[in-house]
Amino acid sequence: MKLKCVAIDDEPLAIALIREYITRIPELRLLHTFEDAIAGSEFLRNNPVDILFVDINMPDISGLSLVASLNEKPAVIFTTAYKKFAFEGFELEAVDYLLKPISFERFEKAVKKALQVLKSKEKETEPVQDDFFVWSEYKQVKIDLSLVEFVEAREDYVLFHQRHQRPVLSLMTLKSVQEKLPVTKFIRIHRSYIIPVSCIKLIGSKKVTLTSGKELPVGNSYASALQEIARR
Repeated sequence: MKLKCVAIDDEPLAIALIREYITRIPELRLLHTFEDAIAGSEFLRNNPVDILFVDINMPDISGLSLVASLNEKPAVIFTTAYKKFAFEGFELEAVDYLLKPISFERFEKAVKKALQVLKSKEKETEPVQDDFFVWSEYKQVKIDLSLVEFVEAREDYVLFHQRHQRPVLSLMTLKSVQEKLPVTKFIRIHRSYIIPVSCIKLIGSKKVTLTSGKELPVGNSYASALQEIARR
């Protein structure tokens, strides 16, 4: 699905340039353009928008004031001919600040930043899954994620090790399990192991010790992601 965009600028040539640039980026769809900042502000209050391109220095209302007045803020990319407004723009948590005249390469870079911001917000609002069902011994068994100590790959099977319960064996891949797990709560540490972040007690260069005392190996290609957790 394409991201909905609005451009607000009192200069017709600037609007025309942004419109042309947006047509070059497949992920974007231009909903509307406004040379009147007040009309643009009204539209934004009544229509959900993903990305807003807005000039700062406009006669009716500044782009800074316009953005500050919005209750639901889209990803904002400010455009202006004046460098002096950059600090105020970033104080409003703008994604980027484009100085006119704007090249397509610089415009595209700002859009990529906006896409990253929107994706991260989307992940934050995703509902957290507490459990899921897997097939085991010809029946569906619920896996309670709060009880999982670690997940182990065994050839064509996966073994869910759970606290105070016997392990559950299921015919599936570790990759398919990883796709079901909340990315902020579980991490893969080896081609054969996934663990909950909350169960990590000690992180070594080649192994992890869980709160239960169980030690698991760390694969070379997974070590850097694990060290990121240690630096949080």
